[in-house]
Amino acid sequence: MSSNLSTVEDRAARLIAAGEAWSGRIAENPDHAKLTFAVSGAGFGAVASKISAGKHNFVVDEPAALGGDDAAASPVEYALGALISCQVVVYRLYAQQLGLQVDDVQITATGRLDVRGLFAIDEAVRPGFSDIEIEVTVSGPESDERYAELQRTVDRYCPVLDLLSNPTPVNTALKVAR
Repeated sequence: MSSNLSTVEDRAARLIAAGEAWSGRIAENPDHAKLTFAVSGAGFGAVASKISAGKHNFVVDEPAALGGDDAAASPVEYALGALISCQVVVYRLYAQQLGLQVDDVQITATGRLDVRGLFAIDEAVRPGFSDIEIEVTVSGPESDERYAELQRTVDRYCPVLDLLSNPTPVNTALKVAR
């Protein structure tokens, strides 16, 4: 239990420090609140991609049934993973801010996708998920009502949930290299 307690204390200290640091930066200059994330990638194999995100690299592929080599998770699985990981961060952040104890948070996201949209078989079917279900399990000593308050807060402020729930303007540019 003591190692778990130190983990909880460390997490709380890190969240408090990060919140205070951001508050100070933003108070100094509101433009410091505006972040830009850039990720790049290049194709290889049948349909796989090598992705670089800052100092991190990872591979994305498709299962054989979708033309891939099944060398890594698919783009839509990474999207669900991004949603889950963002939810975990925001649950931890707002549990701290609301003074709630969350001993553990486990999340499963299930997205349904109809490949008729992907393969242009039926123009009425969108190529992305038709819906996503998120199941969150939190453990800790708080009341159900307090955890429900936490869930409402997380659902309101989770960036990736917002990204998947609301239209986001996307502009594409094609450059042809010869």
